[in-house]
Amino acid sequence: MTKLLFPTPEPVTVPMRVEDAAFPVSRIFCVGRNYADHAKEMGHEVDREAPFYFTKSPAHLIHSGATVPYPPGTADFHHEMEFVVAIGAPGFRVAEADAMDLVLGYASGLDMTRRDLQGVAKDKRRPWDTGKDFENAAVIGPITRAGDFGAPGPQAISLHLNGKPVQQAHLSDMVWSVAELIAHLSTLYHLRPGDLIFTGTPAGVGPVSPGDMLHGEVEGLSPVTLTIAPAG
Repeated sequence: MTKLLFPTPEPVTVPMRVEDAAFPVSRIFCVGRNYADHAKEMGHEVDREAPFYFTKSPAHLIHSGATVPYPPGTADFHHEMEFVVAIGAPGFRVAEADAMDLVLGYASGLDMTRRDLQGVAKDKRRPWDTGKDFENAAVIGPITRAGDFGAPGPQAISLHLNGKPVQQAHLSDMVWSVAELIAHLSTLYHLRPGDLIFTGTPAGVGPVSPGDMLHGEVEGLSPVTLTIAPAG
């Protein structure tokens, strides 16, 4: 057996709501511009031909309730509240009618973004990695079983910054539904248990500063909270 040069990282997991179990995270997919008003505020039109995606490393996922330092390399750190889908069954080229069979549950999440670095990448037609995929860039609350949540659609999604509402919408406002996203993503990847899909953010994204507190909710799910500390 080959000797490892250093210990392997602990598995990345997300607690399940009201049960003594954890969801082991395999991959994190994120959907871009899935709310028309958010696309508009960012100066873009929604691409209605197909969804588009970027990824985040599971190593950069943290649990709700964390306090994190303001990240390096940015002067424009933004919040993005999201509805997260947890995949619990494998699927490849899944029909839209069967897509929801892959869902284990749902969670509230935050897609934290170094907006200035993302903007530079966009201007130079480079990947978004430094703007989107960095330490503590994905935040998630406990996962609620799909059967306990019901069908996504009418539920409200919101975010408060220091107690003031900044993002408000309903899941029905998504351009691409959960079933459509799963069906399309399964034409590009073999989806597997442990995958998370951050389904996009409503309008109202904006900067956060050290000392700020974020409180996000999706109706029927555990909230997601985050506190921003001074830079480390």
